[in-house]
Amino acid sequence: MTNHYADLDKETLFIVSQTFKALGDPTRIRILHLLAAKECSVGEIVEQLALGQSTVSHQLRFLKNLRLVKSRRVGTSMFYSPEDEHVLEILEKTIQHSIHD
Repeated sequence: MTNHYADLDKETLFIVSQTFKALGDPTRIRILHLLAAKECSVGEIVEQLALGQSTVSHQLRFLKNLRLVKSRRVGTSMFYSPEDEHVLEILEKTIQHSIHD
């Protein structure tokens, strides 16, 4: 039997741990879950999730740095959407697991 195990390099370990860190925060989970449904501006996220603008901006910056969300500018507004469908699949599967009876 052949062993196909290969140790993970430090960069991969760091990215994986940061991704799980992102998914370990309730506010970031709420933002990602909302963005999975539709592209939103910062103002829409603030309104939909009843969060402060500075909180949303901070969390979006964290998510963008991990390449979990992307942005596009329209005039003076920034609109955010998911960058990585793989992470959204993990999030949705975890949500389904949590509510499964």
